[in-house]
Amino acid sequence: MFDSYAGYEGTSGGEGGAYLPPPMLSVPMPEASSHPEWHDNIPSISEERAREAFEDYVSSKCCYSSGPVKDGVITNMESFNTYRYRLETFTESRSTKLSQEPYTGQRADAGIQRAPGPWQIAAQPPSYFTEHKETIRVPYTSSVKKCDSCGGMGTKPCPSCTGTGSKACSWCNGSGQSPDNESCNKCNCSGREKCSSCSGSGVLKCNTCDGKGQLLVFINLIVKWSTEKDEYVAQDSSGLRLEKLVKVSGKELFRDAQIMVYPVLGFPDVSVAQASERLIRDHRVKYTKNSRILQQRQTIELITITRVNYTWKEKPYVYYVYGNELKVNAEDYPASCCCSVM
Repeated sequence: MFDSYAGYEGTSGGEGGAYLPPPMLSVPMPEASSHPEWHDNIPSISEERAREAFEDYVSSKCCYSSGPVKDGVITNMESFNTYRYRLETFTESRSTKLSQEPYTGQRADAGIQRAPGPWQIAAQPPSYFTEHKETIRVPYTSSVKKCDSCGGMGTKPCPSCTGTGSKACSWCNGSGQSPDNESCNKCNCSGREKCSSCSGSGVLKCNTCDGKGQLLVFINLIVKWSTEKDEYVAQDSSGLRLEKLVKVSGKELFRDAQIMVYPVLGFPDVSVAQASERLIRDHRVKYTKNSRILQQRQTIELITITRVNYTWKEKPYVYYVYGNELKVNAEDYPASCCCSVM
């Protein structure tokens, strides 16, 4: 049903499309930008702030008693820091899909001139790092074809009556007589009644071509803009599990955005610099196969962690206060009941 066009070989119908690798672009190699003078200072919070955060945390738990908050004695507070490096790559990918719609006189332009290549068609990207998808009909690929579903007739045999326009009477079950052996008034003794699905015509309008008998077939170009993200969180010696830091923010120490970013240089934590180099390399390899990179952005955040040691009823316990949001983690909270939320 579909014609073949140069540059669109392999295009098929269905939900999936054929992803098209972008042409080689002369993007300048990134250059090392001037990084700020790194300072490895560890910010700390006051004992009062630590108590307030602990109190808010406990009050949010229906099964936690406030005893440790009111009567607990803070014996020591230790400040730690960890760094989160995040790399975001904003990409544009293009795929094609064979499409069709009922023909009602639309312009068919196939063969007037050569169809432009998939990456030659203009598409306005959204703001950087904004998810968006756009469907564009490829010029000079539209042609009129007979609808294969109905053979160009615009109608198909009614499946309820197999095209006869009638079916066995539902009252007499096709016998022409009622259950008491009298004549069936519903079908006038014929044993047949008009099919309600097709109103007795024996045919239904073809849904594929909407009864027109012809289709306009063409190629759609699907342009998708997406942001690919990866991040690395440096290990620290606080004892707080790193997965707890996923939903908190930190103090931004560094931000760099350009078409291609350069790995971070001279950062105090060597593992962060190594993660920067590794992730940038991985993104360039992974996301240039079937898409093109429009912009990259890298950031480094300092996430503060305070380990609070306290005693309650002469026993030692610990809780953590972390992130700009002053989230609290107290896995060994000593005054919780055994109820659970289903």
